[in-house]
Amino acid sequence: AVPTRGEPAPAGVRRQVTAGQLRERGNALFQAGDHAAALAAYTRALTLCDAGPERAVLHRNRAACYLKLEDYAKAEADASKAIEADGRDMKALFRRSQALQKLGRLDQAVSDLQRCVSLEPKNKAFQEALRALGSSMHEKMKTMSCTDSKVEQMFQILLDPEEKDADKKQKAAQNLIVLAREEAGAEKIFQSDGVRLLTQLLDTAKADLMLAALRTLVGLCSGHRSRTMAILAELGAPRLSAVLGVEHEQVSLAACNLLHVMFDSLKEGLQKDFRGKEDAVVLDSSRDLKLLIKHLLELLALEGASAHGRDNALNLLIKVVPRKSPKETNNSMSLWVIDQGLKKILEVGSTVCGTPGSLPVTENSRMSASVLLSKLYDDLKCDAERENFHHLCEDYVRSWFEGHELAGKLRAIQTVSCLLQGPSDAGNRVLELEGIMDSVLSLCASVSESHQLVAVEALIHAADKAKRASFITANGVSLLKEIYKHSERDSIRIRALVGLCKLGSAGGTDFSMKQFAEGSTMKLAKQCRKWLCNEAIDAGTRRWAVEGLAYLTFDADVKEEFVEDKAAMQAMFHLAKSEDRSVLYAVASTLVNCTNSYDHEEPDPQMLELAKYAKQHIPEQHPKDKPDFVKRRVRKLLAAGVVSALACMVKSENPALTNSCRELISRVFLALVEEAEDRGGVVAQGGGKALIPLSLEGTEVGQTKAAQALAKITITSNPEMAFPGERIYEVVRPLVSLLHLQRTGLENFEGLMALTNLAGISERLRQKILKEKAVPMIEGYMFEEHELIRLAATECMCNMAMSKEVQELFLAEGSDRLKLMVLYSGEEDEKLRRAASGTLAMLTALHPPICKRIPQVTVHWLEILQALLLSPSVELQHRGAVVVMNMMAAEREVAEQLMASEMLEILSVLAKDTDKP
Repeated sequence: AVPTRGEPAPAGVRRQVTAGQLRERGNALFQAGDHAAALAAYTRALTLCDAGPERAVLHRNRAACYLKLEDYAKAEADASKAIEADGRDMKALFRRSQALQKLGRLDQAVSDLQRCVSLEPKNKAFQEALRALGSSMHEKMKTMSCTDSKVEQMFQILLDPEEKDADKKQKAAQNLIVLAREEAGAEKIFQSDGVRLLTQLLDTAKADLMLAALRTLVGLCSGHRSRTMAILAELGAPRLSAVLGVEHEQVSLAACNLLHVMFDSLKEGLQKDFRGKEDAVVLDSSRDLKLLIKHLLELLALEGASAHGRDNALNLLIKVVPRKSPKETNNSMSLWVIDQGLKKILEVGSTVCGTPGSLPVTENSRMSASVLLSKLYDDLKCDAERENFHHLCEDYVRSWFEGHELAGKLRAIQTVSCLLQGPSDAGNRVLELEGIMDSVLSLCASVSESHQLVAVEALIHAADKAKRASFITANGVSLLKEIYKHSERDSIRIRALVGLCKLGSAGGTDFSMKQFAEGSTMKLAKQCRKWLCNEAIDAGTRRWAVEGLAYLTFDADVKEEFVEDKAAMQAMFHLAKSEDRSVLYAVASTLVNCTNSYDHEEPDPQMLELAKYAKQHIPEQHPKDKPDFVKRRVRKLLAAGVVSALACMVKSENPALTNSCRELISRVFLALVEEAEDRGGVVAQGGGKALIPLSLEGTEVGQTKAAQALAKITITSNPEMAFPGERIYEVVRPLVSLLHLQRTGLENFEGLMALTNLAGISERLRQKILKEKAVPMIEGYMFEEHELIRLAATECMCNMAMSKEVQELFLAEGSDRLKLMVLYSGEEDEKLRRAASGTLAMLTALHPPICKRIPQVTVHWLEILQALLLSPSVELQHRGAVVVMNMMAAEREVAEQLMASEMLEILSVLAKDTDKP
């Protein structure tokens, strides 16, 4: 394998390395373009070095590494340390000026450059840099003075009650928003008493002015903690919370966006803050975070808040409270929210629409509450924390169930439904409280439609959970059948049907585990499709028909009938694009079933024999789940417009688009691009664009499936057409993730093939691949035993070799990269030889020092080159001739070695071959 560099020798190999040797090694690595390894070498040298001048040089060298790695704050700090030791160190002064320039501290950068020029007046580079920086500062000053008057003018227009010109006001608002997006503009607005004026705009209660103020504040707060804290102190959390709760949907959404930006800035800290020599005083923002979250929790239970405002508050809490990854150890925010606000979240989850005094909610509110509860529960780390969560939920359900008569019992049962859809462990616990299940069963027979709806839905959600399924199968099936047959209300019948579907699909895809009598599954599915297509029924009720299909489509006969019914498919896709986002999971589940994109392992034949012998149950595949049937179903879904529906589902900024829902959508996409001829259509309908966000967040399985779908598209389509503009650069990271060792061989192979295509397009793409640290992984796969993976890695390296940084790697001391390429050019596998000799042809043409190195890496170099020239393949002969020509031109000594062999005779023969121009 390619040896790693810049690391300490392993235990047992006790070599005493000096600071000087490490510095030399760092210099070599820096020259070879491996800046991260060079940084590691200099850092280790610093630990071994006490001498002041030597340490100053190491700090100066580290500053150069940090500049290359774009970590400008650290580059400035290291250069400053070198300058402290020697104030006349021009290299350190120049590097610090570069870092300060990138950090936006232009006045300090100029001061350093002026010092460089005074120390070495004839240095053209210093003079040119100073001139460029001077003109950029002049531009900035001009912009700033011009901006001053503009800001005042814009506020005057917006706040003038006499100004009736709507276009003028709109233009002023737009200019203000655009100005706030630039750091200099945002700072100018902030310094010009802008926050007080923006507060006045908010207090006008006019939607257009409020939107302008909120969007301008977003620019002021983005990535700037100290400004965010000052703005929050001026506006106050109660005012922001009140704006979030307004009836106007767009204003509420803009306030939600502002609060999200504020949360990010308060959490992330001083990314863009301009600091002097010393860091600014560290600001403690945890108090502000808690204050904002406290007001969001209060908004949830506030009767005067709008339904949209309540949804936005839930969405914000979902995004900002739980930890982003289990690697973060601190879950104190979730614990605080559970203690302070769990009951307020349950207030939303337990709302029964249409009852006196119920909170205004949308069709998505209860689903959002379930998702938030689920995220909070998943964020808990130990049994004691989970036990506290259970107790709070049980106390809340009891408080409604006991002593509030029928209305209280309904709230309690609605809470159970909300918990079963979210943290189902907590749902199961409250379901076992005395009297709850009996109330559910008795209310299923209620004469009131709204009461019956609450009870039937609770029964359906309970049927989902294996813990209760046997009890419900015994008690609920006959009850649900009664309701389904005799209820006069479609809204009730459809829910009862879903309950029956859930209980009927307990065998999953196992054909031999049918719950219902032959044909009854088909009847239920037919009824679901009929309801789904009936536009007279409201969308909230038709959603339950999709829920039913999500369970019934485990049966291959149902899948086949469903894809034949184009009207039903399109009705489902229409629902997926609607406002009601709680249908997303059911739609995605139905599509996963229809495309067979769930995980299915082939059973071990020996285990099957043993199971037969022991008379154990053996899962059977339905004959209509064979690959040919699946392929046909995929084609029919594509023709019905499945891609645009999926793309619309992915766009949804809604809690219903959970990570598990994203994973299902990724699975469907991967099934849709399985056949190369379908990929163009998927891209044309927006599939390529939708796959990028799916590949960057969600479950690991979901991200991998989406990345693999992107790879398949990149392999067979023109990537510049499939991912136009900047989008092509977003594809690189997902493709590199397919190279990780825990991925399957097929995923590795497809990732390499796709990266090969991208690397052949442009230097900017190759730089992006380098930045994602893909090259060491590509090299690793060049040693792979599997010949196709080894070939794909070598082809990928061939295209990457067009980059200067990669060419330098082939000359790095102690590396076997060049040797491997020469040896692969002599392998038996013709495709591998073609890729390796192509890389050599490219390297010798673009980087002549490599020509001199080839004879040093292996004694077989001459016979390998001769074998290429004598090969029956014209492509190999051509590559061989190019390598020899480049070596002849590069170095006299190498040319003499070539001529001393039989090379001249071989070339003379080939030169006369008129068939091979």
